[in-house]
Amino acid sequence: MSYLQHILQPGETVKFATRLHWSVYWPGLLAVTLAGLGCVVALVTVDMDRINPVLLSPLGLLFAWGAFSLTVAWVRRWTTEIAVTNRRIIFKHGFFRRHTIEMNMDKVESVDVDQSVAGRLFGYGDILVRGTGASLEPLRRIAQPIEFRNHVTAG
Repeated sequence: MSYLQHILQPGETVKFATRLHWSVYWPGLLAVTLAGLGCVVALVTVDMDRINPVLLSPLGLLFAWGAFSLTVAWVRRWTTEIAVTNRRIIFKHGFFRRHTIEMNMDKVESVDVDQSVAGRLFGYGDILVRGTGASLEPLRRIAQPIEFRNHVTAG
């Protein structure tokens, strides 16, 4: 059972749910791809009996960092829940160490959406929810930020 389904109050319904965008994988994918291409180039251009392990070590480190980055991004995306209900906005991330933020809908003053060119093309962006007296921390790289804002502001 997801955290969101677990904490819903009687009569509360989910209007919109989203998650982190798949673009969180880009740094890891880039590193793994560059390491793989570097290994292919090294193996094709250098004779196997003259290959220098020192040349392949940085590529191995780049690959290891990329694999670690992909794993971290997967866990981060898997453990993040973002939702708009008919009563509140809910943001949760973390597995062992959980961090949650909730804001009642009647306390929301505005919702700011910040999208880069790539964010507009691929459908992700950052959201800042401002409320009376406080604001939620920026929700970075969430999928469908405009739809999120529309569900909050629609009342």
